[in-house]
Amino acid sequence: MSLRTDAPVHLRLMTVQDLPMLHRWLNEPHIVRWWGGEHPTLEQVRSQYLSRVMAMQRVTPYIGMLGDAPFAYAQSYVAMGAGDGWWEDETDPGVRGIDQSIGHPELLGIGLGTRLVRALVELLFSDASVTRIQTDPAPDNQRAIRCYEKAGFRRVRTIATPDGPALYMVQSRP
Repeated sequence: MSLRTDAPVHLRLMTVQDLPMLHRWLNEPHIVRWWGGEHPTLEQVRSQYLSRVMAMQRVTPYIGMLGDAPFAYAQSYVAMGAGDGWWEDETDPGVRGIDQSIGHPELLGIGLGTRLVRALVELLFSDASVTRIQTDPAPDNQRAIRCYEKAGFRRVRTIATPDGPALYMVQSRP
C-alpha cells in the first residue's frame, strides 16, 4: 500500500459500497483481536452494518479517509439508551460514544489513529447538542489508550461492560 501518510485525515459517511472493504478490515488480525475476536462473514457484516440497521441502533458509521483513500472505520453512537447492558446509567442525551479501527496493519503506530480520533471529535463537537464523548478501550490495549490520550481524552476508571473490563475515557466539550 502506498498512501501519503501526510495527507489530510477526514471522515465521510459509510455507504453500502464500503461493506466489502469493511468486511476485509474486520477480518484483519489486528482488528479481530480487539473487535470481538470473531471473523465475520460478508453477510454478517452486511446485516450488522447496513445504514438502516445502524440507524435503528442510533449508530453513525464513517469511513476514515487519508486524502482520497479509505484507511479506517469509525462510528459514533448515542450512549443514553444504547441497550444490551451498555451505559444503563447515562441520562445525558448529548453523550456520544466512539469506536474506530485502522484497516491496514502497515498504517499502525504512525499517528494516524490520533489524527482520526481528533477528526471524529471535531466532527461530533460541531453539533452543539453533543456534550461529551466517551470511549472504552480494553485495559490492556495500550496502543488505543495512548491514541485517545494524545487526542485529548482522560482516563476515568476501569468499568465492567457487556464485552468485559474496559477503561472508561472521556473528553468534554472544550
